Amino acid sequence: QLQASGGGLVQAGGSLRLSCEVSGRTLRSVTVGWFRQTPGKERELLVGIRWSGSTYYADSVRGRFTASKDNAKNTVHLQMNSLKREDTAVYYCAIDTSRSVAITSATSYDFWGQGTLVTVSS
Repeated sequence: QLQASGGGLVQAGGSLRLSCEVSGRTLRSVTVGWFRQTPGKERELLVGIRWSGSTYYADSVRGRFTASKDNAKNTVHLQMNSLKREDTAVYYCAIDTSRSVAITSATSYDFWGQGTLVTVSS
C-alpha cells in the first residue's frame, strides 16, 4: 500500500512537501515514481527514483523539485519549490516492483497511492 500526503493550497512561488509512505515493499527493491495528472491529460512522471538510488527528473520540474528516500521509514518525499500555477494537479506516488527500464511510463508501475491535490494560486 502507498499513502500519499502533504498536498494543499499554496501561492505561486511557495513550497510544499509531499510524502509517500510505502508498506509491504522495501524501497530498496522497487522503483518509486511521482506523477501528476490534470483533467483531460495523461498522468505525467515527474520523478523516478530507482532502487539503486539514481533519480530521474522531468524537465518540467528539474531544479525546482527534489525527491528523497528515507529507507528506515520506507517513505519517499517530494520537496516542491518555486511552485507555479501550472503545477496545479493531483499528485500520485507509485511503485514499480519489476524494476522496468521504462521508468517514465505509468504502465510500468503496479501499485499507486490515492493521490493528493496540489493547488497553486496566483
